[in-house]
Order: sequence, then C-alpha cells, then structure tokens
Amino acid sequence: MVTTLSLQDRLVDTIALYRDRVDYLEVRLEQGEATAISYRGKQLDAVDRSFSLSGGIRACHKGGWSFVTFDGLGDLKNRIEDAIAQAHLIGKETTELAAVDSIQDYVAVDLGHDPRGVSLDRKRQLIETYNQILLDYDPRIQTTMVGYGDRFRTNYFVNSSGTCIVQERLDVNGRFGVVARGENVVRQGFESVHSRSDYGALEGLEAQVKSAAERAVRQLDAKPVKGGQYPVVLDPYLSGVFIHEAFGHLSEADFVYENPRMQELLVLGKPIAIPQLNVVDDGTIPGLPGSLKYDDEGVPAQRKYLIKDGILTQRLHSRETAGKMHEAPTGNARALSATYPPIVRMTNTGIESGDRAFADMISDIEEGVYAVRMLGGQTNGELFTFAAAEGYMIRNGQIAEPVSDVTLSGNVFQTLKDIDAIGSDSVYRNGGCGKGGQSPLPVSVGGPHVRIQNVVVGGR
Repeated sequence: MVTTLSLQDRLVDTIALYRDRVDYLEVRLEQGEATAISYRGKQLDAVDRSFSLSGGIRACHKGGWSFVTFDGLGDLKNRIEDAIAQAHLIGKETTELAAVDSIQDYVAVDLGHDPRGVSLDRKRQLIETYNQILLDYDPRIQTTMVGYGDRFRTNYFVNSSGTCIVQERLDVNGRFGVVARGENVVRQGFESVHSRSDYGALEGLEAQVKSAAERAVRQLDAKPVKGGQYPVVLDPYLSGVFIHEAFGHLSEADFVYENPRMQELLVLGKPIAIPQLNVVDDGTIPGLPGSLKYDDEGVPAQRKYLIKDGILTQRLHSRETAGKMHEAPTGNARALSATYPPIVRMTNTGIESGDRAFADMISDIEEGVYAVRMLGGQTNGELFTFAAAEGYMIRNGQIAEPVSDVTLSGNVFQTLKDIDAIGSDSVYRNGGCGKGGQSPLPVSVGGPHVRIQNVVVGGR
C-alpha cells in the first residue's frame, strides 16, 4: 500500500515537471474500498467487495481540453504526456478559467461506526432481515429490490497552479424497494437511507423499511385520478425533486452557455418567481450526500441562492463556465469518480421554508390533489412531467381518498409563478443524479410543502 504522504509528494513532484507545457494541468487520484450486497425477492443477488486505485488527468491548452485515465502510478508520466499531446492537438482558441486561490488541505471523515470494521456476514444478515420484513408484509408483495452499499475513498487532487487537496469520503446507503400486485394493477414503494459517517444509520430501520411496503399496498386500492387542472400540494420530497429536476438543471451554467434560448430566459437579476420563493444549492450543509468541502476542481463549496426573493441571482459553475461567462466560480464541478472529468453538477438543492402550516395550506381548497414522493419523470428544457408515487384528493380542506396515476405537467417558469403558498416545514432527502453518463452522483433534494395553482394533472 502506498502511503498518503508519498502519494501526495509523488503527484506534486510529477505535475511540476509539466506545468509549463500547457495552460492548465490537473491530476486526480482515487484510492477506495467498497462493499455492495443486494437481494431480489428471496434470492441473494450479489455480494461484492472491491478495492481500487485509479485516476484521471485533464490538460487544457488554448481552450482545448483532453482527459486521460490511468489505473496505476507506474504509467503516470506517460499518461500525462498523452493528455498534453491531445490538448495541443485540440486547442485553437483561448483558455478561459476563472481565477481561484491555490489551496493545500487534508479533509478527514468524522467517523462514527466505521463500516470497514463490520463483517460482510453481519451486513448481509442486516439486509436479509429488512428484505424479509418486506416479503412478509402482505401476500400481494410480488418481489423486492433491497441493497446495501458502503464506499470509503481518499481523493487526491493536484494542479499546475499549486493546489494540493486530499479529501476522505464515506458513503453508506440502504435501498428498499417493493413491487405489489393487485387485480390488474401493479404498484411500487421505495425507501432509502444514507449516511456520510456512520454504519449505525442503517440499523434499527424496521419501521422505515416497512413503510415502503405500506405505500405500495395502499396504492393498490387507489382509483385513478380524473385528469384536469387542480390546485396541487407537493410534499417536501416531491417539491425538492421538482426544483432539482425542473429548475436546478437549468441553473447549470454549461447548459445555459450552450443554449441561446436559455440565455434569453435566464438573465441574472430577472424576476422569475413569486417574491416569497428562495431556492438554494448548498454544498456546505453537514452530513448530506451532496456536501463537500471542495469540488473536483479544488474550489471551496458554497451556499448559493439560485432564486432570491423571486429573482434569479446565481447559477452553478465550473471554473471554465465561470471564466467564459465572467461570473464567479461556485464549487459545482463534480465527477462521479476520478476516472470521469468534472462537469457542472448540483450538490444539495432545495426550496427554503416559508411561513404556512400544512393544514392551513389545504384548508381553503375545495377540490385539489396532494402529490407525495416521485415515481419517475422527465424534463425537456422548461417543460416537465412528473409521476407521483402516491396521490390523495383534497376535498373541502381535508385529505380525502387515495388516487393513483397522478402525473404533473407544465412549464417550469409558469409554475414558479403559480406557487402561492410555501410551507414552514422542510426536509432534505438523499438522491442520485444523472448527467453526461455520470450516474448516480450523490446529491440531496429538499424543501417544504408547496402549493401550486392550475397544475395540469393527468390520470387514466
């Protein structure tokens, strides 16, 4: 095993030999170990234990980027030579990178119960117990998809500007899904748990795991919602997913920079929502999946207001997009691992709490829909369609009968203006985001209950 100190020194010494041959050069190295266990129905589907050491090199010359991966240090110099040669071949313009300070830092994980000290059999027994809870809940449960994962990695980042950062990261997660079948209908339920520091977060989850089966079975008796326009109340999880998918991706500057229509729609300083709406992307919240001290370009994480008092105030940047758009870098260049190049990604994205209690938000709705969690969805520019995992009618100010097949469609910019009540509660939940072939990147989505007028709700 190569020691931490010698790895740092070797990377710093190696990159120093090449820093004058391109406009910018970086090396990222990841040393990691991981466990994955999964059940599908009654069957143990997979048990994996892995160790890895791999990395990536990015070079930029005259605006031309190259990216080369490696899986051992023995060939590092040759791979750097390859990256430099490719950048020289591509580059024809001007390199534009926002200036940042050089940093030297070591970021350690604040460990609770370290999963590396827990036997593989003990982890398997825990997940088997949860899987059996789901299988035993109701005879209409057809199958389960249950998984456990832990991954501890140490990431090394050095660049030609003098930055040298070492960051440890631990992710522990459990995923609990069921499929229930009734008469001519199939429903799903899902629950997940994530920790950045502690295997103990996966213990004692019996009630939470069972709730996935409860939701799936409950929806078997729900009748399809009648399609139409309704006032809709989103639960905190769905409001967080909505703002992440429908608006957060529009805030990623690489998307804006490459899309003339979005440049027209997303002008900083423009009112785009009700004055009560505040939307943040915050990589500094302790313990969340999207939290980090530095992004994968060595830029410190920040709390950014994408929307402040209804006004578009910031967007998310890498150093390149910030340089090209003459804005400040935001610490949002992220990569799935060291073998992927950093691209502009969200961290923890959510709607800030308002001042309305949930009971007050539904009290004056004669007929509406309460949409809970997300089953699936898609976005296309400013247009979105989401399928809620659960739905309930709101009648005369009260939650009424469950309904199924609840899909919500609309234009995100109009929807932001149709929000007319923001709850005083707020919850962040873990998730995984996909973009540019890099999925699932750890993120979290958050928000309070949100009420939206005139939502197009599709049923069956």
